[in-house]
Amino acid sequence: MELNLRPREECKFDAASLGEIMLRLDPGEGRIRTARSFRAWEGGGEYNVIRGLHKCFGMNTAVITAFADNEVGKLMKDFIEQGGVNTDLIYWKKTDGIGRICRNGINFTERGFGIRGAVGCSDRANTAISQARPEDFDFDYIFGKLGVRWLHTGGIYAALSEQSCETVIAACKTAKKYGTVISYDLNYRPSMWSAIGGLEKAREVNREVAKYVDVMIGNEEDFTACLGFEIEGNDANLKELNLDGYKKMIGKAAETYPNFKVVATTLRTVKTATVNDWKAICWADGEIYQSKEYNGLEIMDRVGGGDSFASGLVYGLMTTGDAEKAVNYGAAHGALAMTTPGDTSMASVSEVEAIMGGAGARVKR
Repeated sequence: MELNLRPREECKFDAASLGEIMLRLDPGEGRIRTARSFRAWEGGGEYNVIRGLHKCFGMNTAVITAFADNEVGKLMKDFIEQGGVNTDLIYWKKTDGIGRICRNGINFTERGFGIRGAVGCSDRANTAISQARPEDFDFDYIFGKLGVRWLHTGGIYAALSEQSCETVIAACKTAKKYGTVISYDLNYRPSMWSAIGGLEKAREVNREVAKYVDVMIGNEEDFTACLGFEIEGNDANLKELNLDGYKKMIGKAAETYPNFKVVATTLRTVKTATVNDWKAICWADGEIYQSKEYNGLEIMDRVGGGDSFASGLVYGLMTTGDAEKAVNYGAAHGALAMTTPGDTSMASVSEVEAIMGGAGARVKR
């Protein structure tokens, strides 16, 4: 497997993400519907990956996004800077003070417990990033003059609006022109695509984006909905994985998109909201690699587990070039991220590597 990463000395950033970042309001152990106070965090599918690459794995990262130029936007910028991610590439959009022109997205999230599943309630229409167009970002400057070794983006951002569809395609085309490696999380959400053309639009956009992607992340539903590939002989939710069937599907995808170097997915069996079985698989060079299994994993907050898997996978691919090591970095990092509150990882690389090596949960003093 050869990803042909640009030399580090040629690039200002090891990695950057393109996507929406929302203000997460968390009622803690309570419920959204009865809360009297919320804890504020930042989070977003694409951003969570890039923050993990910096905060856990020590890489120099940046976000490409847009905020309404108001106090909430400045709060979001402060959250991002506390996480150590560069904010120079944020596009600030003028607003009118009440959100008619544009606004910043809010995501209410309760964690769930036992038989009560996690609940998310987002308020993200008409956001600055959903309105942003390709011309609002100087992609030639970002990927050419500054230099970015790796770009991560995904289907949640693409589904926000017609403009975000255009912007994600333009970013991928320009990044590829300058030799940036691209990872993409299909992350199909039918409710988001419904407003801009539904399944047909999702396939049109994702099939175009896929032409530029090196590392594709997605489960069976994602590949079926977004790209039209199906796993033969597997049940619909991948609880029982037929590796031969998955390999056939990936074979079809790789034949259609020979630019795919790696394809990966997480596999989660939900026993209760707080106990899941967790593992991941990765395809590279015609081989399937499976991570260590984390059965009976106790979960504090499942949101962002898949994103932390992606950041561990990307780190492993960037630093080792070994798909088997990379999928294990991803699975361990995702597992650790779900043991702490919030969308983003609070793990360190030493903790990730210890878990990969079989470390237990004994107290450390």
